[in-house]
Amino acid sequence: MSLDRSVFRISPLIRITLLSLYIALTVPLPFLAEVTNAPIPSGLLWIGMFLGLLVLIGALSERVIINESQIKVVYPVWFPSFFRKGWSLNWSDIKDLKLRTTGQGGLVYYFISENSEQAYLLPMRIAGFSYLVQIVTEKTGIDTTDIRPLSQPWMYLILLVCTVFLLLIDSWTIWTAMTV
Repeated sequence: MSLDRSVFRISPLIRITLLSLYIALTVPLPFLAEVTNAPIPSGLLWIGMFLGLLVLIGALSERVIINESQIKVVYPVWFPSFFRKGWSLNWSDIKDLKLRTTGQGGLVYYFISENSEQAYLLPMRIAGFSYLVQIVTEKTGIDTTDIRPLSQPWMYLILLVCTVFLLLIDSWTIWTAMTV
C-alpha cells in the first residue's frame, strides 16, 4: 500500500454526542443559579462553561496523522499541551501492541516502542479505525486481527438519543425558570 499521508479524526458521531451532552448538562445551570439566588453568579458560570467547552472541543480535535515513516497524534496549536499531549512514533520503532483493560472493563491497546519502555495509546475513537488498524498491520507486521474499537457506534447513538431527551427537559427547565 502506498501511503503518502492520511489523517484520521475522531468520529463525528462521538464528537456530536459528547458536545451535545456537555451542553445539555451545563446550559441550565446559570438559569437555575439566577432563579435560586445561588452564591455563584450566573456570569461566572457562563465563563466557566465556555472555558470547559473550549477544552472539550480541543480534546475532541485530536488527529491521527500517518505517513510512510510514522504515526503521530496531534492537537490544534491553540490547545495547551498540559491538557493532552501529542506523540509520534516511527513505524520501525514499534515493537508490539499491548492489551490493557480499562476501569470500566473495556480493552485498549498501547504501542510499545523499541527505543523506550513508554507506551502510546492506540487511538480507538477515530473514524476509519479498521483502515488505521490495517495500516498498522502492514507497517509493523503486528497481528491486529483481534483489535476492535473501544466503543461501538450504537453505544454513542443511544447516548445521543438520551441527550436529545435531556435537551428537551432542559428547554422546559429553562423556560420554567425564565417565567417564574
